[in-house]
Amino acid sequence: MVYVVVGYLVIINVIAFVVYGIDKRKAKKHLWRIPEATLIGLALMGGSVGAFLGMRCFRHKTKHIKFYVGVPAIFMIEIAIAIFLKVKF
Repeated sequence: MVYVVVGYLVIINVIAFVVYGIDKRKAKKHLWRIPEATLIGLALMGGSVGAFLGMRCFRHKTKHIKFYVGVPAIFMIEIAIAIFLKVKF
């Protein structure tokens, strides 16, 4: 079970990182963009580390409060949930 969870987290974080990079590239080229709800949604689905790294590496969404505050907040909540589940089970 642990391997499944770790595998999922690795995959969702890689996806989040790549999607942030794609959105940055599209922004530079003035093309159709990935909705902000999708970017935040990836963080909410467990991809907060990948989202944060994507923000930092690509310098993307770093001036939007819902991203520079929201993504780290989501990460903290995910850590709290993980600790709770570890202690409870």
